[in-house]
Amino acid sequence: MLRLSDEQWERIREHFPEENIPEGRAARKPVTAREVLEAVLWILNTGAQWHELAQCYPNDKTVHRRFQRWCECEILREILKDLANTFREEGEIDERESFIDATFASAKGGGEEVGKTKRGKGVKILAIVDRHGLPLSVSTHAANHHEVTLVQLSFDFYMIEAKPENLIGDRAYDSDTLDQELKKEGVELIAPHRSNRKLKTQDGRRLRRYKRRWIVERFFAWLQWKRRLLVRWGYYAANFLGFVQLACITMLLRQF
Repeated sequence: MLRLSDEQWERIREHFPEENIPEGRAARKPVTAREVLEAVLWILNTGAQWHELAQCYPNDKTVHRRFQRWCECEILREILKDLANTFREEGEIDERESFIDATFASAKGGGEEVGKTKRGKGVKILAIVDRHGLPLSVSTHAANHHEVTLVQLSFDFYMIEAKPENLIGDRAYDSDTLDQELKKEGVELIAPHRSNRKLKTQDGRRLRRYKRRWIVERFFAWLQWKRRLLVRWGYYAANFLGFVQLACITMLLRQF
C-alpha cells in the first residue's frame, strides 16, 4: 500500500495534526498529513533510507520530522486502537482465541533497546493476533530478552479491552509461573511442553488448538514484506515501533 484510497484516509484522518502557517507570516503552503503518510508508506514498503525518498513525495527532512512527531505523540498507536475496536464492534475481530509469537530484526547500527544475541545485535517484534490473523498487540523489545518475560509487557500494548480467553504460543512460552499469572487475568495459556519438562500439565485436547498457530506465522510473513522492518537502521526505538504500527494499520485498512 503506497497510496491511500479516499475511504481509507477518511477512516484515520482525524488523528493526524495538520501544520498551520502562523498569522501574519508569509510561507509556503504546509505539506498535508496525507502526503506525509504516503511518503512514509513508501519508505516502509521499499526499505529505503530517508534521503532516498522518491522525488514525487515531499522533502525527506519534512517527512522524517513529522513521522518522528507522530511516534513521540503515539498517534499511530491511537489509530491502531481505534481501528481494532471498530472491527471488534463490527464482529471482524474475535479475540477469544489468540496467538502470540515474536520475530527477530537485526539492528546493525545499534541504538536504543538493542540486545546482543548469537545472531548479532537486534530487536524482537512481539505480536498477539486474533483467530483471523488481525493484530491485537504489537511491540518491540531488545532481542536478548526471553519471550516469557515479555508476555505481560505485550499486554501494555493491547489494543482492545477484552483479553483473549485462550492465548496460544510455541514452546518458548511454556512456563508454570506465566500460566498462573495469566490465569489470574482470565487468560488460558496453551503451549507445548519443552522436551526437558518432567511434570506434564497441558491438556492434550486443548493443545489441538496449537495446530492453528500458522495464523501468527502468516502474520509475520506478511509483516516481513515491509522491507523497512527487516533491519532496524534508526537509532530510536520509538521510530522503529512506529513503522511496525504503521504496517499493522495498513493491514487493518485493507479490510475496508
